[in-house]
Amino acid sequence: MGDVVRESARAGRLVVWEESARDGAQAKTLMPGPFRVRLAREHGAVFGADGPRHVVFAAGFPAVCAEEFEAVRQVAVEAEGLVSVAAVCRGTLADVRQAVASVRGTAHARVMAVVPASEAMARVMVHQDARTALAAGTDLVKAVRDLAGDEVAVDLCLADASRADHLLMAEAAAGFTAAGAGTVLLADTVGRQLPVEAAEMFTRVGAAAGPETVLGSHLHNDLGLGLANTLQALRAGVRVVASSWLGLAERSGLVATEQLLFLLAHDPERAALLLGPADPTGERATGRASGQAAGRATDQATDPATELWWRAPDLTRLPVIAALVSEQTDVPLTVTTPVVGTGVGTISTGTPFVDPDLFQPYDPRALLGIEPSIVLTQLASTRVAGAVAARLGHRLDADQARAATAWIKRRAYRTGRAVVDESAFAAYLGGLTQDDPEAPA
Repeated sequence: MGDVVRESARAGRLVVWEESARDGAQAKTLMPGPFRVRLAREHGAVFGADGPRHVVFAAGFPAVCAEEFEAVRQVAVEAEGLVSVAAVCRGTLADVRQAVASVRGTAHARVMAVVPASEAMARVMVHQDARTALAAGTDLVKAVRDLAGDEVAVDLCLADASRADHLLMAEAAAGFTAAGAGTVLLADTVGRQLPVEAAEMFTRVGAAAGPETVLGSHLHNDLGLGLANTLQALRAGVRVVASSWLGLAERSGLVATEQLLFLLAHDPERAALLLGPADPTGERATGRASGQAAGRATDQATDPATELWWRAPDLTRLPVIAALVSEQTDVPLTVTTPVVGTGVGTISTGTPFVDPDLFQPYDPRALLGIEPSIVLTQLASTRVAGAVAARLGHRLDADQARAATAWIKRRAYRTGRAVVDESAFAAYLGGLTQDDPEAPA
């Protein structure tokens, strides 16, 4: 069976390396095996039959304990054919053998070994210099090939790539690829990169590694730049990008999967602006320079946004999956969470109520399946109050609408909470519409 992830990336299609069950555990969360299976299936369903070509689901770190090994194995078996399942491990032969065992015998199985790339990280992780540590990665690739042949694809993640020598990483990545590696992910392990630095790293490493090497990104969000840096990687031609639902990962997390997918899929014309121009052969200039667009057929569409998908993602599934992850992990969806938060599609003030489309960047109902809702707060206008009253079965005249609006504001300040409970408002309306405007709050 071919490496569908490598094939997809080389064809210019996006592959999401989903980390919420693996790196997400470092956000002090724990996903039991059955939930990981469900999440993998749900994520694959975003792309339908093309799930394995668009999603690598990092199922876990088998070396943690026997329970973790079993959870990874469960995902590999029960989500088989819906996503590409990966086991992640340290760069030791013992860990590699264990990781292979956890996914072996299933379709689209992968193993990713983490290898230090910077001098400082190499000294801490393996007590060697960076060149020696990176050279060991080739042995790991060969070990997987000896153990499983083409049955299990092998990937390398270069830890602390953001502080490593670009040419040294390129040399190593080319060696990994020649030995049979599918992809090589460059990690900003501590989330310190600036966008200009990320652009330089992916462009230089990709160009020097050569057209056969498929690079990926694994960029943390400690400075709040994970998404911006991932976009720079994409502009450099990278097509395998790590993310996690709700951004779950170590410290401040990774790029949020729901934000990444929505940004790249909801408006193809704007996505094309993010990714950069295409040339007449169908290869983006920056992608060709970094070697990621090699092998793309010249008769494909030249719009880089449309080239991203074998099958465009079903964006209406994003809020559903985000809610599942939030419930399982106790990580809340807040009013300011982009794309899937509780504030999406809500109206609480007057002018947006008159023309909602003018006050939102996209249509949440059409794109995400999120129905618009009106929320009562201290900012309510008479239009807002009247609309909620009508939904509750009360028709207000002008004077009643003004009284109801004043009641809403008083209630909010009296309770110290912006959102006014609709059941309390309904009780108030019961008295108001019976000609009792002084009904108690």
